[in-house]
Amino acid sequence: MAEVSDARVFLLTGVMAAGKSTVAEALAGRFARSAHVRGDAFRTAIVSGRAPILPSLSPEAQAQLALRRRLGSDVALAYHEAGFTTVLQDIYLGEHLIEVAERLIATPLHVVVLFPSARVVAERKRSRTKTGYGDWEVEALWAQFMDTTPRLGLWLDTSALDVDETVEAILEDLESSRVTVGDLARARRALEKS
Repeated sequence: MAEVSDARVFLLTGVMAAGKSTVAEALAGRFARSAHVRGDAFRTAIVSGRAPILPSLSPEAQAQLALRRRLGSDVALAYHEAGFTTVLQDIYLGEHLIEVAERLIATPLHVVVLFPSARVVAERKRSRTKTGYGDWEVEALWAQFMDTTPRLGLWLDTSALDVDETVEAILEDLESSRVTVGDLARARRALEKS
């Protein structure tokens, strides 16, 4: 297990079936004190009144996603403040990646985006027991993610990588995943221009 003198936060994202949960768990396992925060846990915690996440989001679904982002970053910060290296994992599409990163920027922050090809994602989706896509078309969501999400941190094409190889690639290139206030400001400006 890696020993680190200071805790850090990894913000790990990608489309459904990109391998986020598995990679996040394995990455967290490489540190002596770590936590894995799953963004979807905040959606499933809603017992009554959970809004469906569909391609056309209702105002209630948008509000619940905003709450999910806030809760995920708040919990990640709490673990970090307690001295845990934390891996926060969820789908952060478009400007929401910047939003969550801005909430976490006071920590040593590493952003990692997993982007296997749409073909590989579709193959993984077919072999999953989870049914996360629902009304979403794999190729459409993949294209939307790639077109709207700012190039922040380390982007890894994991099409040909297994979990251990992906974790090694992240740990071997921590400098590329490290995000600063300046990086966020540049990403925000680029997003506003597009």
